[in-house]
Amino acid sequence: MADLHILREHTLGLTEARKIAFKWAEHAEEEFGMSCTYEEGAVADEVSFTRSGVSGNLAVTHDKFELSAKLGFLLGAFKGRIESEIVKNLDDLLAPKLTAKVAAKPHAKPHAKIPVKASKPRATPK
Repeated sequence: MADLHILREHTLGLTEARKIAFKWAEHAEEEFGMSCTYEEGAVADEVSFTRSGVSGNLAVTHDKFELSAKLGFLLGAFKGRIESEIVKNLDDLLAPKLTAKVAAKPHAKPHAKIPVKASKPRATPK
């Protein structure tokens, strides 16, 4: 049996992290035929998932996602590929939220305008 452990830290807070975890669970059900159960808690949520050859959970808190899974004998041979697919999926779901948070931060001072000299058109050799 092979074990997977994936940790992703974030600064989204529990409410936004919940939305991402729910999307992740929907994707796991649609794409991989997983059976997912979502349990909300006061300070953390847990997504339990299972299908033939795989079982695990995704713990969701205000500052991290922590996925633990056990792969059966047959799927253990594909551990690397499965892990990279899960990482890509989770990172893709996190990317728009993290980018939006960075873009929403106001700049301390406006950027200075730097004059740009117009370059002379170059003659093309014939």
